Amino acid sequence: MVTFLQQFINPRVPRLQQDYSVIGTSPGLGFRPLPEDVRSTLIYYKGTSYDSYKYWEDQLIDFLSVYKKKGQTAGAGANIFDCDFNKLPPPGKVCDVDVRDWEPCIEENHFSFHKSSPCIFLKLNRIYGWRPEYYNDTSRLPEDMPPELQMEIRNITNYNRNYANMVWVSCHGETPADRENIGPVKYLPYPGFPGYFYPYENAEGYLSPLVAVHLEKPKCKYSILHSVTFSLDTFINYLTARLFKSVLFY
Repeated sequence: MVTFLQQFINPRVPRLQQDYSVIGTSPGLGFRPLPEDVRSTLIYYKGTSYDSYKYWEDQLIDFLSVYKKKGQTAGAGANIFDCDFNKLPPPGKVCDVDVRDWEPCIEENHFSFHKSSPCIFLKLNRIYGWRPEYYNDTSRLPEDMPPELQMEIRNITNYNRNYANMVWVSCHGETPADRENIGPVKYLPYPGFPGYFYPYENAEGYLSPLVAVHLEKPKCKYSILHSVTFSLDTFINYLTARLFKSVLFY
């Protein structure tokens, strides 16, 4: 029996997948850095005090360390492939994640916390075999999708139609006052998760794509973010995952 199991059960492939698994087919949206209190989503610090933002910086350094050490694990580096929307990974390869694409949201720049223009990283939780369904018809985007995101999608897909293969992200204030206080928001390297990272198949060296959300000029005192990801269908139906984060600045 042991020999049979060793020969026919692949430890990298879960027995129950998607609709038959506990996770299901809707990936959750996570963010970093995380507060010490797991019940809270509040990010609070004073930009002029290193001790005040050190905890958040250390959280991101630890979280992103695997992205800076990629290829140092035995066998992992050989699997890394330089992917693009026009260059999908071959079987057995995983897409590279270039930390330089997040600049200025990088460790050497303290993730811009010291400038009171912090960076927050978003990621989709992994679901084995999950494939996003995209808005290939950009003329039929959901009415409740933020107008600035609709414009971004149309602009980027006019440049390259393959960019439509994206799980889009939009962050904005929860209330009118929040939207005024939050200031410009920049998404690095894209306002979403590129489709060439999917499906996730537990390949050696796989790293989840990340979106660095850079709050470029938030007004001091406070701002609340409301982040929505759109996983895209051929038609107007779509999967929406919601995440609320509070960010307080001084």
